[in-house]
Amino acid sequence: MMSESVTISQADLRKLLSAANPDGALLYLYLQSGKPLETAEKELNMNGSRVCCAAAVLRQLGLLPEERPARIAPGERPAYTDEDVYKTMDYDTDFRGLYEEVQRLLGRSLNTEEIKILLGFVRYLGLDYDVISILVSYCKARAEKKGRKRRLGLLTIEQEAYAWAEKGIDTLEEAAAFIQMQNLRESKIGKLQQMLQIYGRNLTAAETRYANAWLDMGMDEEAISMAYERTCLNTGGLNWAYMNKILQRWHSQGLHTAEEIRTGDQKPGTGANGQRQLDADEVAAIRRMMEGN
Repeated sequence: MMSESVTISQADLRKLLSAANPDGALLYLYLQSGKPLETAEKELNMNGSRVCCAAAVLRQLGLLPEERPARIAPGERPAYTDEDVYKTMDYDTDFRGLYEEVQRLLGRSLNTEEIKILLGFVRYLGLDYDVISILVSYCKARAEKKGRKRRLGLLTIEQEAYAWAEKGIDTLEEAAAFIQMQNLRESKIGKLQQMLQIYGRNLTAAETRYANAWLDMGMDEEAISMAYERTCLNTGGLNWAYMNKILQRWHSQGLHTAEEIRTGDQKPGTGANGQRQLDADEVAAIRRMMEGN
């Protein structure tokens, strides 16, 4: 059993709450009590699959640091030949099954160069066939959400495959945890986009970086809304850089919820009526906007 007292940092707590995964939170508390991962299945009354999935969630959150073998070997990527493809397709029934599954998922035939890429997923990155199937499905779903009309190529999927390999996403549990976290993040960014009254388009790459940074800080939805309102009042509209400064300041003060901000925002220059003077950076930002720069 766990000890009676377990200490959780505010940063870790925000990460656990953002994941919305009870098994992950329970496993975190168990490990924080000094217990080893190997005994979690028995003592927490979880089956092996649940423990693996919970551990995968904690790894995605950066709350279960551990040494994982590198999937990408140093040096140049291997170059497969047409003969490699022909031999593999002739003698490896499992790979041929993967090839057919990927074609089914993409709704089209793969050319020889794409089969070479698929061969690299297996031989070079060492990804299991089931993980590759999930990877392709994930990339297809992302492309559809973004409204891309061009056909999805294996070159695009290859970029994501290498990213997965570098992150240690090499099992079904790790893949499921990663996709769950990505879906949660995309849902939060979608709500943030509505809050900022951005409709009819996707966020730009720069805007997405800002949004992800705010979520990584652990700012809750109402806190971001407060920063948006303050930005609009002070600048006349949405200014991403200005809004980012507000949220960075709150984060540096350890303020991440609306209630914390209301009671703890002690920026110098605040008057008795709750209003405050703008600082030099804010004044400069407003001046640039008025001058059209």
